[in-house]
Amino acid sequence: MCATCGCVADDAPIDASALGDHSHDHSHDHRHDHSHGHLHDHPHDHPHDHPHDHSHDHPHDHSHDGQTLRELTLQTAILAKNDRIAERVRRHFRQQNVLALNLVSSPGAGKTTLLERMIGDLRNERTILVVEGDQATSADADRIERAGARAVQINTGTGCHLDAAMVEGAVRALEPTQDALVLIENVGNLVCPALFDLGEHAKVVVASVTEGEDKPLKYPHMFRASSLVLLNKIDLLPHLSFDVARFVANAKLVHPHLEVLAVSALTGAGLEAWYAWLRSRDAGA
Repeated sequence: MCATCGCVADDAPIDASALGDHSHDHSHDHRHDHSHGHLHDHPHDHPHDHPHDHSHDHPHDHSHDGQTLRELTLQTAILAKNDRIAERVRRHFRQQNVLALNLVSSPGAGKTTLLERMIGDLRNERTILVVEGDQATSADADRIERAGARAVQINTGTGCHLDAAMVEGAVRALEPTQDALVLIENVGNLVCPALFDLGEHAKVVVASVTEGEDKPLKYPHMFRASSLVLLNKIDLLPHLSFDVARFVANAKLVHPHLEVLAVSALTGAGLEAWYAWLRSRDAGA
């Protein structure tokens, strides 16, 4: 269950509307017993200083704290279960000295094209395996296999992100060998994937110059959760008004230590820096 948007069927639903600030300044009718033995209705947006001179106790609990607490408890339990599985996946990766990266982005930022390019460029260097996440179709997994790497497609249905259990199943199917590179292409979404640890070594945001420079400010949780941003499609810069320096400054505002590399998966520009970043990673770190 995604605690942010309520996606993905699970044991118990979560109403995300109650997870944020909940103002109680609204009007609704309710009944309660008065000490003089009758029931009456009145709106609740009045002060509790009753103008009449008798006193009585309200016998009901009027707060929604219980509901909010239950939802927060469910959220904690769901993420805790995910984290336990993620740690198991991570332990497996470490034992195999496998480097696993979770690629996240908005839809259309160019993750699959980037993966196709990487498979071609790095095929003689190390084994690359891909976990593909989409709501439907096997289109991206088909592209990856045509590019020359094994892939497992996970369709999440109405879900907008992968979770650790899904990745564990995919890894079991892929059986990565020692020193392999596992790339997890998450569902296109910059919100929910920030919450879910998949057992990866790091999250990498793939952004593109066709998006706004303010993306890091609008989706700060994802940029805070990530170790690197690949700013893709820089081959389009001559045709756009996108300000790279402003994008980088916004990213640094959200996460001062965040690295940003400008690349083009289409032309290959900047990819050597990305490959150098990959080689510098210690999968056991």
